[in-house]
Amino acid sequence: METRLVTQDDAGRLAEYYSRNTHHFRQWTPVREAGYFDEVSLAARLSAYQKQQRQGTAAHFIGIDDGHVVAHCSLTNVVYGPLRACFMGYGVSEPRQGAGVMTEVCRTAIAYAFDNLELNRIMANHMPRNERSRVLLRKLGFAEEGLAKKYLRINGVWEDHVLTSLVNPANHWKQKSE
Repeated sequence: METRLVTQDDAGRLAEYYSRNTHHFRQWTPVREAGYFDEVSLAARLSAYQKQQRQGTAAHFIGIDDGHVVAHCSLTNVVYGPLRACFMGYGVSEPRQGAGVMTEVCRTAIAYAFDNLELNRIMANHMPRNERSRVLLRKLGFAEEGLAKKYLRINGVWEDHVLTSLVNPANHWKQKSE
């Protein structure tokens, strides 16, 4: 499997990925307007994503196997200054669950956050009933920090989320201007 940052050329692959996994992702994601995951909409967002990646304000990774996207992981809302943190979100194709794909893609994103973006902290949150996410985040070294009531509106319902974070073990980056 190849893990890399998304490019403008990935719109078709991503449209197919989201189409194949619509039902699977529905229970874990916000309700989106019609056409949100079609190739044209994705192409427009990918253009914005590439600009964010150049600016260091986000990074969007995909795992590709046999020419198909099988997982995604995004680092978003990157904040510099004294916080130096971001949020991490992710998903894996239903047939690839439990095969280590998500772990591999997330590890690439984490290394990028700490080594390239020089962040101190990555935050990732999951619904209490999402056992796969709990196990993944624990395996990646994330520590639970609390429970946020009605944190995000997922599939039309305000859902509680377990708050977790991973702190850069090295903290060896050069100080960028704050």
